[in-house]
Amino acid sequence: MSNQNVLVTYSAPLSFLASESWRQVLAALQSQLPLRSIHWKSASRPNLKTIQELELTLVPLDSLRDEHTSQVPVTLLEKPLLNLYVVTCEDNDSYKANVKKQIKDWHSAISQRKNQEWIIVHVVRSDIKTTDRKFFNMKSSVLDKIKADFNIDKRDRCVQLSWTAGDHSPVIWADLVNKIKDGLLYALDSSVSQREEEVRRSESQRQMPGWNFCTFFILKESLASSFEGVKLFEDALHQYNELEVSFIQVLREKNMSWFGSLIQHVDKDDSVPLLSITKKHYRDLILANSISVFDFRIYLLARQCALLNKMRRPSEICQKVTTFLGTFGRRLREVEAKLPEYFIESWIFSSALSVVDQCDMWAPATELDGIQLARFSASKGELLELAKTQLDIIGVKVGHLPNKPPFATTCMEEIALHPEHNSKCSSTRRISNHEVMLAIGDKEAFYDLYCATSNRAIEMYVKAGRRKFALKLHGFLAALDIHRGRLASALAIFTSLPAHYAPHMWISLESFVLSRALDIHTELENPQDREWIHILLAYLRTCMSKELTAEVDEEKSVTELIRALHTAAASLDSDLIHTDHPIMAVQVSGDATCSADEDLTLVDATVSNHLPCDVFIDEINITLRGRDSERLKFIAKVDKIPPGQSTVTLSCPSSSWGLYTLESSEVVMSRVHFQWQHMSTAATTLKKNQISLVRVPRSLRALDVQIRQPQQIELGTTSHLLLVISTGQNDISRATIKPTPPSGVQFNYSAARLEAEGTGTLESSDNAIVLLDAPVDADVVILLPHSDASRYHTMKIWLNVTYNTQSSMGVIRTLQTSRVVTVSLPIAVNVEDFFRGKRLFSKFTISATSHQHVRISSTELQGAQNLDGVKISGCRPSSPVVTVTPEHPVNFLFSIESSNGPVLDPLNLVIKYRILRDEVEALVRQTVEAVLSSMPVEKPQYGSLQRMLIDKLVAQLESNAEWVEAYKATGEIILPRSFEDGGDFQGPIREALAQCHLETVSPCPWREIKIPVDVPRMNIVTAAQITVQPSSLSNDIQSDQLPPIYAGQPINATLIFKTSFHWAEKEGKQRSYTMRYDVEERVKDWLLCGRKRGDFVATDGGSFTVPLTLIALHHGEITLPKVDVRPLPISAQASMGSTVPSADACQVHEAEKVLILPRGGRSTYIVGMGGEYE
Repeated sequence: MSNQNVLVTYSAPLSFLASESWRQVLAALQSQLPLRSIHWKSASRPNLKTIQELELTLVPLDSLRDEHTSQVPVTLLEKPLLNLYVVTCEDNDSYKANVKKQIKDWHSAISQRKNQEWIIVHVVRSDIKTTDRKFFNMKSSVLDKIKADFNIDKRDRCVQLSWTAGDHSPVIWADLVNKIKDGLLYALDSSVSQREEEVRRSESQRQMPGWNFCTFFILKESLASSFEGVKLFEDALHQYNELEVSFIQVLREKNMSWFGSLIQHVDKDDSVPLLSITKKHYRDLILANSISVFDFRIYLLARQCALLNKMRRPSEICQKVTTFLGTFGRRLREVEAKLPEYFIESWIFSSALSVVDQCDMWAPATELDGIQLARFSASKGELLELAKTQLDIIGVKVGHLPNKPPFATTCMEEIALHPEHNSKCSSTRRISNHEVMLAIGDKEAFYDLYCATSNRAIEMYVKAGRRKFALKLHGFLAALDIHRGRLASALAIFTSLPAHYAPHMWISLESFVLSRALDIHTELENPQDREWIHILLAYLRTCMSKELTAEVDEEKSVTELIRALHTAAASLDSDLIHTDHPIMAVQVSGDATCSADEDLTLVDATVSNHLPCDVFIDEINITLRGRDSERLKFIAKVDKIPPGQSTVTLSCPSSSWGLYTLESSEVVMSRVHFQWQHMSTAATTLKKNQISLVRVPRSLRALDVQIRQPQQIELGTTSHLLLVISTGQNDISRATIKPTPPSGVQFNYSAARLEAEGTGTLESSDNAIVLLDAPVDADVVILLPHSDASRYHTMKIWLNVTYNTQSSMGVIRTLQTSRVVTVSLPIAVNVEDFFRGKRLFSKFTISATSHQHVRISSTELQGAQNLDGVKISGCRPSSPVVTVTPEHPVNFLFSIESSNGPVLDPLNLVIKYRILRDEVEALVRQTVEAVLSSMPVEKPQYGSLQRMLIDKLVAQLESNAEWVEAYKATGEIILPRSFEDGGDFQGPIREALAQCHLETVSPCPWREIKIPVDVPRMNIVTAAQITVQPSSLSNDIQSDQLPPIYAGQPINATLIFKTSFHWAEKEGKQRSYTMRYDVEERVKDWLLCGRKRGDFVATDGGSFTVPLTLIALHHGEITLPKVDVRPLPISAQASMGSTVPSADACQVHEAEKVLILPRGGRSTYIVGMGGEYE
């Protein structure tokens, strides 16, 4: 019925039907099938329906003689929807004589049939050429005649097929295929509309006497079968869904006269496949009004599932069957006494398994994608779990399973609530499922079947990703192991399950499983080892739930468990760490405080005990984390924690200070460590545990370490850093200082040395600096060499100091901090050299490399003590202190005279400088000390007060730079008006700083930097000079005695070159070089005549002259042209090529100017004034 195709009849003249041509046409037509992409827009349906593929069955019209084969409506496809008549007429005369009558007889017979369409197909041979039709030829073709005779309405039902034998091209058949589609849709639409009208008319008569639901069902099902035949499965399913709704309505009205009893039991009803529609003659039973509700519902379900299978929706099949078995199973409980014993359980069990097997055949897993496969597996898992539930019921009834959770299911509770449905079975029949019968009689067979079914369900849930459902079934298997006495296996399952329940917050299941695990552990008399502690701690975690507290208090004694935990923890051979347990919590109460007597930091913590009893512990500690990942660990020894909240003071022997965050906390119970992390990157964790900030104050009397550059720096030698260790109130016995440089830099710890004696001693070590016996209130200065750090401007050095004092040798104190030290020089030096005969002038430009202002006391160019014949002099030997800023560099000029030629040994540029900030800070420190010494201040407070005032003053000066210019000009330090933190010392300090002047000596020492300077060497030093003399004067007149020179006047000039090899190597002084000169062309100032470009030979102390003529082109002060002099390459060895000697040229006349006067003259004019003289 559901596999019936659409019928299409064909007819033609008998002679053509018997010919080979017709067989070829029929084969070619069948090759175009099935029809594809048919779009049906019915007036009764709002949406467009698309039939992807439609199979047709072509049958001769003569084979369908009887139209009324059955009075029972089965499907609209029993009758043909389309009739074809094939014509092969080539000329009008044949058409008129024979063909027209044949078509008319066929048309008359077809027109009498309802809801059937027809098409006349005119077949012509495409290889036969037809005569051209003239424009005025009124004779029409055969196709035109057919259309005129039979297209009586507006629809065109005639089509021509130009076909050649063996040609199956879709293009040729396109017109015919489209006509067939249109005809089928028209016939289908009219048939469906008529049948739908019949269904509506029948449904409207349901309240009238004589209406029969079974007849209505058969009528409406014929519509569903028709939709199924044309591949409209969604519409077919919709019809069955409406039938199901109608049946439920009839059921509510309790008008069941068209049905038999609820169930008419026959053999194998409980074991046959649920979705099989051939196991009984369901339609005959429906037509006879004798079908039972049980069989009717199964038939309706089977038809729905068959359509869902064709729609590729296997998961919906399983869901629908699960719902049906659950609901109808409860309905069968009403007549359970009349059924064979365990019939309902056997029927549900067999049906669930049969549907799973049927769906596996319908929809193999390889045909489904990931999401569909997951849903399909989950639906099969639910069916298998339903089958397992039936085994629970059977097992409890026959005694194979205990009548308690988890086997006492909701279904069993329902049976207990309706004892009238659970009376003794009156039927003498037995169930037919062999597996169930064997399981009832044999306990081991039951257990095997139970485990197999549960494992199948677990496998499906795992494939679907439903871990919680799979874990629940694992719990059933664990309970079964307990019942069977397999405690070890049950313990393994119960122990593994909580880890899966916890992430999903199934507290009740987790608590139950852990409780069972503890009970089994006790029954097995296993030792209370690590595994037992893990189970107990997990169980205590579930006890924190409010819903479980009362139950826990009744079943378990928390106090006894805690005592047992303390005892078990002491027997462990190694530490056991448990994180984030809710029975306790530790939080910091506020900021830390410093001890006044020693380097010790204290902090209060609030400890919360959420259990109703004391918790015996050994220690509480917290870890604070600083900005640079430094950590402080605070510890307190505690015996027990009472219920509720309590405050505990923790201490840390450290001199570190700053802002810290609470990183972790820990409660130690012998070998068990409860830990909580208070810092995390996860947003959810941050919401749960807010970050706690703890401010650790700075103790001014605690140990401190500062790092700075040494006072004297010599470039080209090993670099050093100064470590200044302030002992404060500590009499150091032993201190280990481990400074860690950044990558690429290494410290030479073994070469460290003390800058001053009497402040302790250093112990040699390769990986740290070890200081011994440092006194109280001492500043120990250590010089630490390091590798090259030129790649860094500043270095961030991590300091880790561990130390103990003479007064408390057993306490190891720490200092963890970082220091940033500037390793680059605050100044940059550039040099420019000028050769003038036997003298060398070097100009050093000193500029600031940062925003800091640099004060320079002196700059000196020094040579070695054994350097003879060299005289070095500066341009300003007694210059005052100058300030270098980023905007204003400073120049220093030095003259070097060498009587022995080039200077081979390097010189040293020695610069004494200090940073303006350091200078002012030293003045501030000196002023504060003077003010405090003049006022009554207690000695214990002197050091801390001094440091506090200095820090505040420096911070104020750093925040406002208005005082800088005034200080550089006058030496006064004017504090900003916002400074009000000096207390009673504010006025004296402000007044003392304002009285400073330029002559005030700052206690800040001058730093010294020594830069090696190599004196350059030059092969050739050339002095070029142009001397001028007017042509009208004799040559013995000096240039400074020249008479006036006028524009346009020729001027005699002489170009003189003087060369020297004084600054060359000794071997270069004995040779000569070819030089090339080029006089500058200045066409706007001078007209130059003579040898402007040429070569000459340079020798040591030699000279060369060239006569020139200059003509000034305008008047004014005009500089003379420049002369470019350069050496030519000298040939070397063949393999080395040529080289160019080094040379330097100076313009002797570069600063000279020639005054050119304008050319003048005198003319006399007589001007008439008018009057009598005219």
